[in-house]
Amino acid sequence: MNYFCHETILGKITICNRKNAVVRLYFGSRHFPEAKNVESGIIQKAFVQLAEYLDGYRCDFDFELAYDGSNFQTSVWNQLKLISYGQTKSYKDIASLINSPKSSLAVGNACGKNPIPIFIPCHRVVGSDGDLRGYAVGISLKKKLLEIENWKKCD
Repeated sequence: MNYFCHETILGKITICNRKNAVVRLYFGSRHFPEAKNVESGIIQKAFVQLAEYLDGYRCDFDFELAYDGSNFQTSVWNQLKLISYGQTKSYKDIASLINSPKSSLAVGNACGKNPIPIFIPCHRVVGSDGDLRGYAVGISLKKKLLEIENWKKCD
């Protein structure tokens, strides 16, 4: 595994990759003694696209993601990737879309364990009433990401 940290408008972000796929995004600086601290090509591409997204010039990402989780978690994360830029869905919506309509709380738990936030856009999941609900690194960051997407709409 490789990892590298950059300063962004959201603060420091660390991105990790295995082979040609991004596998983790952490808010803050991280150090992994068992990994190489190197900005691989895929990490460099991810940071360039992240900066474009944060500046309002990119609405989707075109590099490979790889993640492991339970079947339920991966079904949630796969569904999150289908939420369009600038749009939101409720936890209940996601539960219905994965054919588990009574699992809104479990959807929220899967969102909280999302290994690659932003790139797997769990910030686009809100309460049924439209209110912002939990975000692993804080509601203020979730709000900022949604504001970025409302500021610049994709064509």
